[in-house]
Amino acid sequence: MMKAAFKFLTLFLLVFTVSCGTGKKASKRSSKKEVPAVVDRNAPREGKTQVPSTPRTYSDKIEAYIHEYAPIAQEEMQLYKIPASITLAQGILESGAGEGQLTRRANNHFGIKCHGWSGQKVYHDDDERQECFRKYKDPKYSYRDHSLFLAERKRYAALFDLDIQDYKGWARGLRAAGYATDRKYPDKLISLIERYQLYLYDGDAPAREIAYSASQSAGNSSTREYTVQQGDTLYSIAKRHNLTVEQLQKMNNLRGTNIGIGQTLYVPQ
Repeated sequence: MMKAAFKFLTLFLLVFTVSCGTGKKASKRSSKKEVPAVVDRNAPREGKTQVPSTPRTYSDKIEAYIHEYAPIAQEEMQLYKIPASITLAQGILESGAGEGQLTRRANNHFGIKCHGWSGQKVYHDDDERQECFRKYKDPKYSYRDHSLFLAERKRYAALFDLDIQDYKGWARGLRAAGYATDRKYPDKLISLIERYQLYLYDGDAPAREIAYSASQSAGNSSTREYTVQQGDTLYSIAKRHNLTVEQLQKMNNLRGTNIGIGQTLYVPQ
């Protein structure tokens, strides 16, 4: 009887020991199970710094528009005797400084409707729903069409007898000839011309020199010349002089970011 009890106790201890060992091994195996890594696909990649963009004011957009299109307005003035200041002011007003839907969709900066136009067209809500407007491949063609629109219509003929620098006469004459129905249209044009000194573009000086002159009169009189060195970029030069790239472009009437070694730029002292 005692022997049987002893055998039973020995067998019980053996089974208990084996089961505990197996449990520990299983526990160890489960603790070593790999947890899948979670990857944030929206996180910036290493080595690439995300620089938050500074929102532009409407005034900034107008200045950028002038910087972009002043040379074209001056070219049209030389060919068709329309003051560049008037063309620029109309472009700013009609296109929302280049931000308007019609301008973005059709490169139409002056809101010129189809009127028998045989080229590409877009339909846009204006005085009436889905009116037909001219579409251009490039903004410069919109500027040319604006010049022709005024030069080839008899109702605007009297405007061409005015002095090229009489922007006030042109602004008032446009409305009187039926270009716009808004009574304040002349005042809006004159306000833009005087606020942004667009009348400077009505002379013989090229746009680059005017941009430099305007930057001086705006308070940047302590300006000097800087010669582009090897390794310079527009961004590095702007940063060195506490400017944005856009400000540096406007000071020098640059339409792109390409610069060359030995090129002269205007920068603050």
